[in-house]
Amino acid sequence: MIRVAILTPDPAEVAYPDLWPKVLARLQRALEGAGIDAVPTPWTAHVDDASALRGYACVLPLLAWGYHHDAARWQRACATWQREGLPLANPAKVLAWNTDKRYLCELAELGVAIPPTAFVDALTQAAVEQAFADTGAEELIAKPAVSGGAWKTRRLRRGDVIDAAEPMPMLLQPYLSTIETQGETSLLYFGGHLSHVVNKRPVVGEFRIQEEFGGQYALVPAPPAEALALAEQVLRVVDEPLLYARIDTLPDADGRWLLMEAELIEPDFYLGVDPAQGAGFAQALQRWVSPGN
Repeated sequence: MIRVAILTPDPAEVAYPDLWPKVLARLQRALEGAGIDAVPTPWTAHVDDASALRGYACVLPLLAWGYHHDAARWQRACATWQREGLPLANPAKVLAWNTDKRYLCELAELGVAIPPTAFVDALTQAAVEQAFADTGAEELIAKPAVSGGAWKTRRLRRGDVIDAAEPMPMLLQPYLSTIETQGETSLLYFGGHLSHVVNKRPVVGEFRIQEEFGGQYALVPAPPAEALALAEQVLRVVDEPLLYARIDTLPDADGRWLLMEAELIEPDFYLGVDPAQGAGFAQALQRWVSPGN
């Protein structure tokens, strides 16, 4: 049986105590059916010494949730894993690059459509007012440049007062109300091939689409052509060997599809709505660790 490691949250992490074990169980069931034993281990146990991970056919950071709470240690871990040549999927240098959402601006410079985005050193009243002036938006979304699970993500309206500056790099984007009417469309790729497509919508009165905020997920039988073209463009531009990728897209008010995130570290695969229940990922992983078979 093939043995792989799945990196899990720091044991001291308190944000996801009930959710990540359920996601792990789904992954393990999918992989077990393909003869793959998935062993969970906290990512924080392998920051400066990765020797305990060398015996695995592949190391998957799929549940390294909460890394954004200790971003410096996470980046140190990525450097260790790359230096020691771990069989990591996705590659350590991709994980390090994908950690900071400023990668969106790099992709935009290469022609990928993203919402108008400003990065600021801290969330201040002046920065917010400047973003409103620059975009003409009535509402903004503010989120940390290094974050996950809508952590510290805020929806701001004109006239809102920033009581205290958020002392970390943040991105500011116009709030796209289409998240409420059309939802975000996520395209899941395993081994470079489209596996399934999921539409995610917030509950009434909410703008966040994560499961912990009541997000509603539904399988999309066929992706919108523009969303598919955008996702394929993103993968071409990233141009790295990726075992998995989740490309999150959303149309703006004019119907132009925009990249919201390219999730290459620890995306939920939404196996609960995957018709194959993760079999496609298991097959891609088999090919990854045994390319000649």
